[in-house]
Amino acid sequence: MRVLVTGASGFVGSLLVPRLCEAGHLVRAFGRDEGRVRAALARAAQRPQRAQRPQASEVEMLVGDALTGSGLEKALADVQVAYYLIHSMERTPSGPSGFPQRERAAAENFARAASSAGVERIVYLGGLVPHWSSRHLESREQVERILLAGVPGSLALRASIVIGARSRSFRLLVRLVERMPVLTLPAWQRFRTQPIDERDVIEMLAAAATANIDGRLEIGGPDVLSYGEMLTRIADLMLVRRPAVKLRVNMTGLAARVAAAIAGEAPELVAPLMEGLQGDLLPAEDRAAERLGVRLHSFDSAVEHALAEWEQFEPLAAR
Repeated sequence: MRVLVTGASGFVGSLLVPRLCEAGHLVRAFGRDEGRVRAALARAAQRPQRAQRPQASEVEMLVGDALTGSGLEKALADVQVAYYLIHSMERTPSGPSGFPQRERAAAENFARAASSAGVERIVYLGGLVPHWSSRHLESREQVERILLAGVPGSLALRASIVIGARSRSFRLLVRLVERMPVLTLPAWQRFRTQPIDERDVIEMLAAAATANIDGRLEIGGPDVLSYGEMLTRIADLMLVRRPAVKLRVNMTGLAARVAAAIAGEAPELVAPLMEGLQGDLLPAEDRAAERLGVRLHSFDSAVEHALAEWEQFEPLAAR
């Protein structure tokens, strides 16, 4: 089967490409910068995975941009399954300035091109949808609706926090643990979610190519944890002592700016993530792993795996 992976230089896309090659698919990688795609795939090839590690040379590389539509027709030609792993929270030289508008425009371009090319299925990795307002998560839901409507028979996986060395959400948590001698936790620390190991997400995405399922699946790991508990567990696994001070207010705007400064991230990327911390964010049903034939890793196992890979490429000052 010929498969297209968009966002191939990203965290999830670069891990999915070799997994799909292992499964015997003909894989086409699509990104805005061929050099970044090759570098991301080279890093993925260095991970301690299976004995058979497909090389970047086995993957067809195509350059384009879903936001402008450039390169989509060529990328989608003769493709049966297309993975949409594009998130447009970062500013780009072209297109609308707000990330919800960029995400909508890119998704509409992609859905239209995929339908015209006769693609049989789009697989999308989005986010769990809360009952409160969150620009970030509402944008993910909007993209999901566009893609599922564009190509009937498509499948969207909804996740909360993915635990991996290159996961932006996980890296933010690790940087807070690493750089804050005392964890000052706003009121959102009590809200619960189900973080999931990157390895399990990749297996679910790979299974989604041929699974007899369409529509939406909400995915999560086996452990239900509050954000405060996640930070405490990460500190324990990093072998550092971090006393916690729990506040009764959220202070989302201020907390986002402080967290961004501590973690070395751009505030415009951190703020939308923190806007989603207004309540529990849990899958509505817990059978996705069973339906896709994936055995889940525990939170502790996921964190240990992510930290080990992190230290393979860059030092952690707290360890």
